[in-house]
Amino acid sequence: MKSSVVHAKRSSSYDRRDDHSSRRRSSSPEERYQNRDRSLSPRDRGYRGRGYSDRDRYDDDRSRNGRYERSEDYREKDRHMSRRDQDYDYDRRRNRRSPPSRKSEERSEEQTSAEPPVKKKKEELDPILTRTGGAYIPPAKLRMMQEQITDKSSLAYQRMSWEALKKSINGLINKVNVSNIGNIIQELLQENIVRGRGQLSRSILQAQSASPIFTHVYAAVVSIINSKFPQIGELILKRLILNFRKGYRRNDKQLCLTASKFIAHLINQNVAHEVLALEILTLLLERPTDDSVEVSIGFLKESGLKLTQVSPRGINAIFERLRNVLHESEIDKRVQYMIEVMFAVRKDGFKDHPVILDGLDLVEEEDQFTHMLPLEDDYNPEDVLNVFKMDPNFLENEEKYKTIKKEILDEGDTESEEGDDEGEGSDEDSDDADEDEADGGDEG
Repeated sequence: MKSSVVHAKRSSSYDRRDDHSSRRRSSSPEERYQNRDRSLSPRDRGYRGRGYSDRDRYDDDRSRNGRYERSEDYREKDRHMSRRDQDYDYDRRRNRRSPPSRKSEERSEEQTSAEPPVKKKKEELDPILTRTGGAYIPPAKLRMMQEQITDKSSLAYQRMSWEALKKSINGLINKVNVSNIGNIIQELLQENIVRGRGQLSRSILQAQSASPIFTHVYAAVVSIINSKFPQIGELILKRLILNFRKGYRRNDKQLCLTASKFIAHLINQNVAHEVLALEILTLLLERPTDDSVEVSIGFLKESGLKLTQVSPRGINAIFERLRNVLHESEIDKRVQYMIEVMFAVRKDGFKDHPVILDGLDLVEEEDQFTHMLPLEDDYNPEDVLNVFKMDPNFLENEEKYKTIKKEILDEGDTESEEGDDEGEGSDEDSDDADEDEADGGDEG
């Protein structure tokens, strides 16, 4: 019986195994997966679920064990935040003020409504009395304002006359050319150029720097003014020398070119001495560079003929130095070609670069005043003369200049009349000579 029971158990186990294997073979993969999930416990099913991470396991272990220990950093952070909250509460309690009463609010409102804020008024400055002259004032209005002022020595009147003088000088200098230089000089002498000598010098230098092609015209203007007022010619020459030295120190070739060209034409007009030209050329060729040689050649073209006439030994030394620079120094090909052209110009006798152009030789030799100003001396440009300054003796100085102006203009009128008389006398002599020749022919 026992053997039959064992046999029955074995047969039943074999049957179950066969059924299970047959079900496994007959079921699809999806059915087998569902059956496996059903057989798993909820906890095991959660572990095998999608998205389960180490953090989740850590939380489960923490909740399961009931233990959670904070790190030392978290504890320190909590202590700091609690201390900060305590300090904030303390400051808020300390700074807390009792709300203002209703009466005090009403009083403050009444005071603000009764006393409007007072605005500070800006002091209105007269545009004439400002340093730069202020806004533009038309000449007609400026003359009308001058006529309304009774005190001719007052600050306002002097400032108005200064503005009018400055505008007149600038306008005349900007209009000058070869054809109208005589008329411009006449109009310029009508103004008080002794008072405005700083502005006159500044206007001439600015105009020449802006238009170097008209340098010979501005040099003729300076020559005429220098014959009547040598201190103005000296001031212009000082500022030119300072400009040249400034450009030489800064390696500013353009400034050196314009200043040296003006100095060369002033030497041609006998305003400056030829020693200044030799000093400039010696300085430029002492340590030759491309720019310095170019400036010296430009200077030689303008004043070479004059130097050949008054100082032939000096000009020979300068050209000998140029020859050494051409053969020994390492300079650019362009500069070497310029030196060769300069030797060709000298060989032709500077025929394209005369000393004074036609129509600009306006000063007689006995009236010329030549300034001997070395290159290396210290000069005061007197920039204070460019701006307005009140003159306590304004009326007296104006009367003095009127006297000087009358003498200068009367001399010019008498000279022109004498020239006309000489012309008429020569015409009469020529007519008499023609009549005598005609009579002699008739007699023959």
